[in-house]
Amino acid sequence: MFAYNKPYVVNPSAPEQSLEAKRPQPDNGLDVPSPDRYYTREFMEREWRDLWPRVWLLAGVTSDIPESGDYSVFDIGHESVVLVRQKDGSIKAFYNACPHRGNKIALNDMGSVDKFTCAFHAWQFCTSGKLLKITDEESFHPDLIKHRPGLSELRCDSIGGLIFINMDGKAPPLADWIGLPKGYIENYAIDQMHVVRHVRTEWRGNWKVGVDSFYETYHLPHIHPQTQGVMEDFSQYDLYPNGFSRMIVPICTKSHRIEDQDTVTPDLQYMMQEAGMDPAAYRGPAQGVRGAVQAAKRARAKRLGLDHYERFTDGQLTDSWATGLFPNVQIGMHPEGVFIMRFLPHATDPERFYYDNITMYRYVDDPNYFVPGWMGLPKDTDVTGATRPAMEFYTADQKADLGPVLNQDVELVSAVHRGQKSRGFAGPLWCEQESRVRHFHRELDRVMGLRR
Repeated sequence: MFAYNKPYVVNPSAPEQSLEAKRPQPDNGLDVPSPDRYYTREFMEREWRDLWPRVWLLAGVTSDIPESGDYSVFDIGHESVVLVRQKDGSIKAFYNACPHRGNKIALNDMGSVDKFTCAFHAWQFCTSGKLLKITDEESFHPDLIKHRPGLSELRCDSIGGLIFINMDGKAPPLADWIGLPKGYIENYAIDQMHVVRHVRTEWRGNWKVGVDSFYETYHLPHIHPQTQGVMEDFSQYDLYPNGFSRMIVPICTKSHRIEDQDTVTPDLQYMMQEAGMDPAAYRGPAQGVRGAVQAAKRARAKRLGLDHYERFTDGQLTDSWATGLFPNVQIGMHPEGVFIMRFLPHATDPERFYYDNITMYRYVDDPNYFVPGWMGLPKDTDVTGATRPAMEFYTADQKADLGPVLNQDVELVSAVHRGQKSRGFAGPLWCEQESRVRHFHRELDRVMGLRR
Protein backbone atom coordinates (compact mmCIF):
# COMPACT_ATOMS: atom_id res chain seq x y z
CA MET A 1 0.00 0.00 0.00
CA PHE A 2 0.94 3.66 -0.42
CA ALA A 3 1.74 5.95 2.46
CA TYR A 4 3.38 9.34 2.16
CA ASN A 5 6.40 7.95 4.02
CA LYS A 6 6.29 4.43 2.54
CA PRO A 7 6.03 4.58 -1.26
CA TYR A 8 5.07 1.60 -3.42
CA VAL A 9 8.00 -0.44 -4.76
CA VAL A 10 7.66 -2.76 -7.76
CA ASN A 11 10.63 -5.01 -6.93
CA PRO A 12 11.71 -4.74 -3.27
CA SER A 13 14.59 -7.17 -3.92
CA ALA A 14 16.16 -5.07 -6.71
CA PRO A 15 19.86 -4.40 -5.97
CA GLU A 16 20.37 -0.93 -4.51
CA GLN A 17 22.39 0.41 -7.44
CA SER A 18 20.28 -1.20 -10.18
CA LEU A 19 18.12 0.84 -12.55
CA GLU A 20 15.02 -0.85 -11.12
CA ALA A 21 15.72 0.08 -7.50
CA LYS A 22 13.54 2.66 -5.77
CA ARG A 23 15.36 5.96 -5.41
CA PRO A 24 15.31 7.90 -2.16
CA GLN A 25 12.72 10.67 -2.32
CA PRO A 26 14.00 14.26 -2.23
CA ASP A 27 12.13 16.71 -0.05
CA ASN A 28 10.12 18.79 -2.51
CA GLY A 29 8.08 20.49 0.18
CA LEU A 30 4.34 20.94 0.42
CA ASP A 31 3.84 24.14 -1.55
CA VAL A 32 0.46 24.71 -3.19
CA PRO A 33 1.13 26.79 -6.31
CA SER A 34 -1.35 29.36 -7.55
CA PRO A 35 -3.55 27.95 -10.33
CA ASP A 36 -2.92 31.03 -12.47
CA ARG A 37 0.11 29.23 -13.91
CA TYR A 38 -2.34 27.13 -15.88
CA TYR A 39 -4.25 29.87 -17.70
CA THR A 40 -2.84 33.41 -17.48
CA ARG A 41 -1.06 35.09 -20.35
CA GLU A 42 1.42 36.57 -17.88
CA PHE A 43 2.68 33.13 -16.86
CA MET A 44 2.71 31.96 -20.48
CA GLU A 45 4.82 34.96 -21.52
CA ARG A 46 7.21 34.33 -18.64
CA GLU A 47 7.62 30.74 -19.86
CA TRP A 48 8.53 32.00 -23.34
CA ARG A 49 11.16 34.22 -21.74
CA ASP A 50 12.50 32.11 -18.87
CA LEU A 51 11.72 28.45 -19.66
CA TRP A 52 11.63 27.38 -23.29
CA PRO A 53 14.88 29.11 -24.39
CA ARG A 54 16.81 27.86 -21.35
CA VAL A 55 16.21 24.11 -21.48
CA TRP A 56 17.18 21.31 -23.83
CA LEU A 57 14.10 20.38 -25.89
CA LEU A 58 13.45 17.06 -27.61
CA ALA A 59 13.33 18.17 -31.24
CA GLY A 60 13.53 14.93 -33.23
CA VAL A 61 14.92 11.42 -33.59
CA THR A 62 18.03 10.37 -35.49
CA SER A 63 16.26 7.71 -37.57
CA ASP A 64 14.21 10.47 -39.27
CA ILE A 65 17.36 11.94 -40.83
CA PRO A 66 19.67 8.99 -41.58
CA GLU A 67 21.50 10.36 -44.66
CA SER A 68 23.45 13.50 -45.51
CA GLY A 69 21.05 16.29 -46.50
CA ASP A 70 18.07 14.74 -44.71
CA TYR A 71 16.22 17.24 -42.56
CA SER A 72 13.26 17.42 -40.19
CA VAL A 73 11.47 20.45 -38.74
CA PHE A 74 10.62 21.05 -35.09
CA ASP A 75 8.08 23.75 -34.28
CA ILE A 76 7.45 25.14 -30.82
CA GLY A 77 5.34 28.23 -30.41
CA HIS A 78 6.55 30.96 -32.76
CA GLU A 79 9.91 29.23 -33.29
CA SER A 80 10.71 26.74 -36.03
CA VAL A 81 13.97 24.77 -36.13
CA VAL A 82 15.49 22.66 -38.92
CA LEU A 83 17.57 19.60 -37.99
CA VAL A 84 19.97 18.63 -40.80
CA ARG A 85 22.24 15.63 -41.19
CA GLN A 86 25.73 16.77 -42.28
CA LYS A 87 28.15 15.09 -44.68
CA ASP A 88 30.30 13.90 -41.77
CA GLY A 89 27.30 12.26 -40.08
CA SER A 90 26.84 14.97 -37.46
CA ILE A 91 23.60 16.91 -37.00
CA LYS A 92 23.21 20.68 -37.05
CA ALA A 93 20.19 22.77 -36.05
CA PHE A 94 19.21 26.10 -37.61
CA TYR A 95 16.38 28.50 -37.06
CA ASN A 96 13.95 27.95 -39.90
CA ALA A 97 14.19 31.54 -41.09
CA CYS A 98 15.90 33.08 -44.10
CA PRO A 99 18.19 35.95 -42.98
CA HIS A 100 16.87 38.07 -45.86
CA ARG A 101 13.18 38.50 -44.97
CA GLY A 102 12.46 35.76 -42.43
CA ASN A 103 10.66 33.33 -44.74
CA LYS A 104 10.89 29.66 -43.74
CA ILE A 105 13.62 27.94 -45.70
CA ALA A 106 12.05 24.52 -45.08
CA LEU A 107 8.33 24.42 -45.80
CA ASN A 108 7.83 20.67 -45.28
CA ASP A 109 7.99 18.68 -42.04
CA MET A 110 10.89 16.67 -43.46
CA GLY A 111 12.77 16.02 -46.66
CA SER A 112 16.18 15.68 -48.25
CA VAL A 113 18.12 18.41 -50.08
CA ASP A 114 21.61 19.17 -51.33
CA LYS A 115 20.99 22.84 -50.49
CA PHE A 116 18.21 24.99 -49.06
CA THR A 117 16.56 27.50 -51.39
CA CYS A 118 14.26 30.15 -49.96
CA ALA A 119 10.97 30.10 -51.88
CA PHE A 120 10.59 33.90 -51.54
CA HIS A 121 13.64 35.28 -53.41
CA ALA A 122 15.66 32.10 -54.06
CA TRP A 123 18.55 32.81 -51.70
CA GLN A 124 20.47 29.55 -51.29
CA PHE A 125 22.27 27.98 -48.34
CA CYS A 126 24.45 24.92 -47.87
CA THR A 127 23.12 22.28 -45.50
CA SER A 128 25.94 23.46 -43.22
CA GLY A 129 24.10 26.80 -43.00
CA LYS A 130 26.68 28.72 -45.03
CA LEU A 131 25.35 31.29 -47.51
CA LEU A 132 25.69 29.91 -51.05
CA LYS A 133 23.97 32.49 -53.26
CA ILE A 134 22.17 35.84 -53.07
CA THR A 135 19.86 36.41 -55.99
CA ASP A 136 20.87 39.62 -57.83
CA GLU A 137 23.59 40.27 -55.26
CA GLU A 138 24.82 43.28 -57.19
CA SER A 139 21.63 45.14 -56.21
CA PHE A 140 22.58 45.07 -52.51
CA HIS A 141 24.86 47.62 -50.88
CA PRO A 142 28.06 45.67 -50.13
CA ASP A 143 28.14 46.81 -46.50
CA LEU A 144 24.68 45.31 -45.89
CA ILE A 145 25.74 41.77 -46.75
CA LYS A 146 29.48 41.79 -46.10
CA HIS A 147 28.99 39.47 -43.11
CA ARG A 148 27.71 36.85 -45.63
CA PRO A 149 24.46 36.13 -43.73
CA GLY A 150 24.00 32.39 -43.41
CA LEU A 151 21.41 30.43 -41.48
CA SER A 152 21.37 31.11 -37.75
CA GLU A 153 22.64 28.02 -35.90
CA LEU A 154 21.64 26.92 -32.42
CA ARG A 155 22.98 24.26 -30.06
CA CYS A 156 22.15 20.70 -30.97
CA ASP A 157 23.15 17.37 -29.44
CA SER A 158 21.80 13.83 -29.26
CA ILE A 159 21.72 10.87 -26.91
CA GLY A 160 20.51 7.35 -27.62
CA GLY A 161 18.74 8.31 -30.86
CA LEU A 162 17.01 11.41 -29.46
CA ILE A 163 17.93 14.88 -30.79
CA PHE A 164 17.78 17.94 -28.53
CA ILE A 165 18.17 21.67 -29.16
CA ASN A 166 18.81 24.63 -26.86
CA MET A 167 17.91 28.16 -27.93
CA ASP A 168 19.77 30.51 -25.61
CA GLY A 169 23.07 28.62 -25.70
CA LYS A 170 23.48 28.78 -21.93
CA ALA A 171 22.25 25.34 -20.84
CA PRO A 172 24.82 22.89 -19.46
CA PRO A 173 26.03 20.17 -21.87
CA LEU A 174 23.26 17.72 -22.74
CA ALA A 175 25.04 14.84 -21.00
CA ASP A 176 25.09 16.86 -17.76
CA TRP A 177 21.52 18.10 -18.12
CA ILE A 178 20.01 14.63 -18.63
CA GLY A 179 19.17 13.70 -15.06
CA LEU A 180 18.84 9.96 -15.68
CA PRO A 181 21.42 7.30 -14.79
CA LYS A 182 24.12 6.64 -17.37
CA GLY A 183 22.93 4.21 -20.03
CA TYR A 184 19.26 4.51 -19.07
CA ILE A 185 18.17 5.88 -22.47
CA GLU A 186 20.92 4.29 -24.54
CA ASN A 187 19.99 0.75 -23.46
CA TYR A 188 16.79 0.91 -25.50
CA ALA A 189 18.68 1.55 -28.78
CA ILE A 190 16.09 4.08 -29.97
CA ASP A 191 18.48 4.91 -32.80
CA GLN A 192 17.59 1.51 -34.27
CA MET A 193 13.84 2.21 -34.11
CA HIS A 194 11.73 4.04 -36.67
CA VAL A 195 8.70 6.27 -36.34
CA VAL A 196 5.73 4.20 -37.46
CA ARG A 197 3.02 6.66 -36.41
CA HIS A 198 3.02 10.37 -35.52
CA VAL A 199 -0.19 12.07 -34.43
CA ARG A 200 -0.49 15.68 -33.29
CA THR A 201 -3.73 16.77 -31.65
CA GLU A 202 -4.79 20.12 -30.29
CA TRP A 203 -6.19 19.95 -26.75
CA ARG A 204 -8.20 22.45 -24.75
CA GLY A 205 -6.04 23.17 -21.75
CA ASN A 206 -2.57 24.32 -20.74
CA TRP A 207 0.41 22.16 -21.66
CA LYS A 208 1.19 21.65 -17.97
CA VAL A 209 -2.26 20.08 -17.41
CA GLY A 210 -1.20 17.50 -19.98
CA VAL A 211 2.11 16.79 -18.23
CA ASP A 212 0.37 16.58 -14.83
CA SER A 213 -2.22 14.12 -16.13
CA PHE A 214 0.27 11.68 -17.61
CA TYR A 215 2.76 11.83 -14.74
CA GLU A 216 0.75 9.62 -12.38
CA THR A 217 -1.43 6.50 -12.37
CA TYR A 218 -3.49 7.66 -9.38
CA HIS A 219 -6.34 8.40 -11.82
CA LEU A 220 -6.34 5.06 -13.66
CA PRO A 221 -9.11 3.21 -11.78
CA HIS A 222 -11.42 6.20 -12.03
CA ILE A 223 -10.86 7.53 -15.55
CA HIS A 224 -9.62 4.33 -17.22
CA PRO A 225 -11.28 1.43 -15.36
CA GLN A 226 -10.73 -0.86 -18.38
CA THR A 227 -7.01 -0.97 -17.55
CA GLN A 228 -7.48 -2.70 -14.19
CA GLY A 229 -7.49 -6.20 -15.67
CA VAL A 230 -3.97 -5.91 -17.13
CA MET A 231 -2.27 -3.10 -15.22
CA GLU A 232 -1.54 -2.25 -11.60
CA ASP A 233 -2.56 1.32 -10.80
CA PHE A 234 -0.01 1.62 -8.01
CA SER A 235 3.28 2.67 -9.59
CA GLN A 236 6.84 3.14 -8.41
CA TYR A 237 7.77 6.82 -8.68
CA ASP A 238 11.42 7.82 -8.94
CA LEU A 239 12.67 11.40 -9.00
CA TYR A 240 15.96 12.37 -10.63
CA PRO A 241 17.99 15.60 -10.88
CA ASN A 242 16.99 18.47 -13.18
CA GLY A 243 13.29 17.64 -13.09
CA PHE A 244 13.63 14.19 -14.67
CA SER A 245 11.48 11.39 -13.29
CA ARG A 246 10.08 7.94 -13.90
CA MET A 247 7.17 5.74 -12.96
CA ILE A 248 7.31 1.97 -13.30
CA VAL A 249 3.82 0.72 -14.15
CA PRO A 250 3.45 -3.07 -13.69
CA ILE A 251 1.71 -4.61 -16.72
CA CYS A 252 0.43 -8.17 -17.33
CA THR A 253 -1.01 -8.13 -13.82
CA LYS A 254 -4.30 -7.13 -12.27
CA SER A 255 -4.86 -4.03 -10.21
CA HIS A 256 -4.78 -4.71 -6.46
CA ARG A 257 -8.33 -3.29 -6.38
CA ILE A 258 -9.74 -6.32 -8.23
CA GLU A 259 -11.10 -8.91 -5.81
CA ASP A 260 -10.48 -11.94 -8.03
CA GLN A 261 -6.71 -12.14 -8.35
CA ASP A 262 -6.61 -15.76 -9.59
CA THR A 263 -8.71 -16.06 -12.74
CA VAL A 264 -6.82 -15.67 -16.01
CA THR A 265 -9.10 -13.35 -17.95
CA PRO A 266 -9.26 -12.85 -21.74
CA ASP A 267 -7.32 -9.61 -21.32
CA LEU A 268 -4.42 -11.45 -19.70
CA GLN A 269 -4.66 -14.17 -22.33
CA TYR A 270 -4.24 -11.47 -24.96
CA MET A 271 -1.08 -10.25 -23.22
CA MET A 272 0.31 -13.77 -23.32
CA GLN A 273 -0.57 -14.10 -26.99
CA GLU A 274 1.29 -10.84 -27.68
CA ALA A 275 4.40 -12.41 -26.17
CA GLY A 276 4.13 -15.40 -28.51
CA MET A 277 2.62 -17.71 -25.89
CA ASP A 278 -0.26 -20.12 -26.33
CA PRO A 279 -2.68 -18.94 -23.61
CA ALA A 280 -4.48 -22.31 -23.66
CA ALA A 281 -1.27 -24.02 -22.55
CA TYR A 282 -0.88 -21.81 -19.48
CA ARG A 283 -1.99 -23.56 -16.29
CA GLY A 284 -0.96 -21.07 -13.62
CA PRO A 285 -2.95 -18.36 -11.81
CA ALA A 286 -3.28 -14.74 -12.90
CA GLN A 287 -0.49 -13.74 -10.51
CA GLY A 288 1.96 -15.79 -12.57
CA VAL A 289 1.16 -14.28 -15.97
CA ARG A 290 3.61 -11.38 -15.67
CA GLY A 291 6.53 -13.71 -14.96
CA ALA A 292 5.47 -16.12 -17.70
CA VAL A 293 5.30 -13.31 -20.25
CA GLN A 294 8.75 -12.09 -19.22
CA ALA A 295 10.19 -15.59 -19.68
CA ALA A 296 8.46 -15.97 -23.05
CA LYS A 297 9.84 -12.64 -24.26
CA ARG A 298 13.38 -13.61 -23.24
CA ALA A 299 13.08 -16.93 -25.05
CA ARG A 300 11.69 -15.24 -28.16
CA ALA A 301 14.47 -12.62 -28.13
CA LYS A 302 17.10 -15.36 -27.91
CA ARG A 303 15.50 -17.20 -30.81
CA LEU A 304 15.45 -14.02 -32.91
CA GLY A 305 19.00 -13.00 -31.99
CA LEU A 306 17.91 -9.83 -30.17
CA ASP A 307 20.95 -9.45 -27.94
CA HIS A 308 19.86 -6.09 -26.52
CA TYR A 309 17.28 -7.89 -24.35
CA GLU A 310 20.16 -9.02 -22.17
CA ARG A 311 20.54 -5.42 -20.96
CA PHE A 312 17.04 -5.33 -19.45
CA THR A 313 15.65 -6.50 -16.14
CA ASP A 314 12.68 -8.86 -16.23
CA GLY A 315 10.41 -5.99 -15.26
CA GLN A 316 11.47 -3.93 -18.28
CA LEU A 317 10.17 -6.69 -20.56
CA THR A 318 6.58 -6.22 -19.41
CA ASP A 319 6.22 -3.00 -17.46
CA SER A 320 6.02 0.54 -18.75
CA TRP A 321 9.00 2.59 -17.62
CA ALA A 322 7.27 5.91 -18.25
CA THR A 323 10.19 8.34 -18.20
CA GLY A 324 9.82 12.11 -17.93
CA LEU A 325 12.31 14.35 -19.74
CA PHE A 326 11.95 17.84 -18.30
CA PRO A 327 10.12 19.92 -19.20
CA ASN A 328 7.61 18.55 -21.70
CA VAL A 329 8.20 14.91 -22.68
CA GLN A 330 7.25 11.50 -21.37
CA ILE A 331 8.45 8.28 -23.02
CA GLY A 332 6.88 4.88 -22.43
CA MET A 333 9.95 2.69 -22.87
CA HIS A 334 9.93 -0.95 -24.01
CA PRO A 335 12.51 -3.17 -25.74
CA GLU A 336 10.20 -3.51 -28.75
CA GLY A 337 9.46 0.18 -29.15
CA VAL A 338 8.91 3.48 -27.41
CA PHE A 339 5.88 5.72 -27.08
CA ILE A 340 6.85 9.41 -27.04
CA MET A 341 4.44 11.97 -25.62
CA ARG A 342 5.43 15.58 -26.21
CA PHE A 343 3.41 18.47 -24.79
CA LEU A 344 3.88 21.60 -26.89
CA PRO A 345 2.60 25.02 -25.82
CA HIS A 346 0.37 27.06 -28.10
CA ALA A 347 2.19 30.15 -29.40
CA THR A 348 -0.35 32.68 -28.13
CA ASP A 349 -3.10 30.91 -26.16
CA PRO A 350 -2.27 29.57 -22.67
CA GLU A 351 -5.50 27.57 -22.73
CA ARG A 352 -4.52 25.31 -25.63
CA PHE A 353 -1.62 22.99 -26.35
CA TYR A 354 -0.52 20.35 -28.83
CA TYR A 355 -0.05 16.73 -27.86
CA ASP A 356 2.47 14.82 -29.96
CA ASN A 357 2.04 11.07 -29.91
CA ILE A 358 5.01 9.38 -31.61
CA THR A 359 5.26 5.59 -31.78
CA MET A 360 8.66 4.11 -32.62
CA TYR A 361 9.29 0.45 -33.34
CA ARG A 362 12.34 -1.74 -33.87
CA TYR A 363 11.23 -3.90 -36.76
CA VAL A 364 11.72 -7.65 -36.53
CA ASP A 365 10.57 -9.90 -39.34
CA ASP A 366 8.45 -12.21 -37.23
CA PRO A 367 4.62 -12.30 -37.16
CA ASN A 368 4.58 -12.77 -33.38
CA TYR A 369 6.77 -9.74 -32.64
CA PHE A 370 5.17 -6.32 -32.29
CA VAL A 371 4.93 -3.27 -30.08
CA PRO A 372 2.71 -3.67 -27.01
CA GLY A 373 -0.97 -3.45 -27.91
CA TRP A 374 -1.61 -0.66 -25.44
CA MET A 375 0.33 1.69 -27.73
CA GLY A 376 -2.75 1.63 -29.93
CA LEU A 377 -1.22 1.21 -33.40
CA PRO A 378 -3.88 0.65 -36.08
CA LYS A 379 -3.78 -2.88 -37.50
CA ASP A 380 -2.75 -1.77 -40.99
CA THR A 381 0.24 0.27 -39.81
CA ASP A 382 3.44 -0.26 -41.82
CA VAL A 383 6.02 -1.08 -39.16
CA THR A 384 8.92 -1.99 -41.46
CA GLY A 385 10.44 1.48 -41.31
CA ALA A 386 10.66 1.60 -45.10
CA THR A 387 8.79 4.90 -45.17
CA ARG A 388 8.34 7.56 -42.51
CA PRO A 389 4.59 8.25 -42.22
CA ALA A 390 3.41 11.85 -42.46
CA MET A 391 2.22 13.46 -39.26
CA GLU A 392 -1.53 13.24 -38.71
CA PHE A 393 -2.94 16.51 -37.35
CA TYR A 394 -6.28 17.15 -35.66
CA THR A 395 -7.60 20.45 -34.33
CA ALA A 396 -9.46 20.69 -31.02
CA ASP A 397 -12.73 20.65 -32.97
CA GLN A 398 -11.89 17.42 -34.78
CA LYS A 399 -12.34 13.93 -33.35
CA ALA A 400 -9.05 12.07 -33.37
CA ASP A 401 -9.25 8.36 -32.63
CA LEU A 402 -6.33 7.94 -30.23
CA GLY A 403 -7.78 4.79 -28.70
CA PRO A 404 -10.22 4.52 -25.78
CA VAL A 405 -7.73 5.43 -23.04
CA LEU A 406 -6.31 8.55 -24.69
CA ASN A 407 -9.77 9.63 -25.85
CA GLN A 408 -10.78 9.61 -22.19
CA ASP A 409 -7.73 11.73 -21.36
CA VAL A 410 -8.75 14.37 -23.91
CA GLU A 411 -12.06 14.85 -22.10
CA LEU A 412 -10.37 14.76 -18.69
CA VAL A 413 -7.79 17.44 -19.49
CA SER A 414 -10.46 19.78 -20.82
CA ALA A 415 -12.59 19.36 -17.68
CA VAL A 416 -9.60 19.84 -15.37
CA HIS A 417 -8.57 22.99 -17.17
CA ARG A 418 -12.03 24.51 -16.84
CA GLY A 419 -12.09 23.71 -13.13
CA GLN A 420 -8.69 25.27 -12.51
CA LYS A 421 -10.15 28.68 -13.36
CA SER A 422 -12.86 28.37 -10.69
CA ARG A 423 -12.90 30.72 -7.71
CA GLY A 424 -13.36 27.59 -5.64
CA PHE A 425 -9.99 26.12 -6.66
CA ALA A 426 -7.05 27.45 -4.64
CA GLY A 427 -4.33 25.26 -6.16
CA PRO A 428 -3.36 21.57 -6.51
CA LEU A 429 -2.91 19.31 -3.47
CA TRP A 430 -0.43 16.60 -4.49
CA CYS A 431 -0.10 13.29 -2.65
CA GLU A 432 2.72 10.74 -2.74
CA GLN A 433 1.23 9.19 -5.90
CA GLU A 434 1.61 12.60 -7.54
CA SER A 435 5.22 13.11 -6.47
CA ARG A 436 6.37 13.36 -10.08
CA VAL A 437 3.96 16.23 -10.65
CA ARG A 438 5.30 18.15 -7.65
CA HIS A 439 8.87 17.40 -8.78
CA PHE A 440 8.10 18.77 -12.25
CA HIS A 441 6.59 22.01 -10.97
CA ARG A 442 9.40 22.55 -8.48
CA GLU A 443 11.98 22.33 -11.26
CA LEU A 444 9.81 24.53 -13.46
CA ASP A 445 9.84 27.22 -10.78
CA ARG A 446 13.60 26.86 -10.24
CA VAL A 447 14.45 27.24 -13.93
CA MET A 448 12.13 30.22 -14.29
CA GLY A 449 13.65 31.94 -11.26
CA LEU A 450 10.53 31.61 -9.10
CA ARG A 451 12.49 29.74 -6.40
CA ARG A 452 16.10 29.02 -5.57
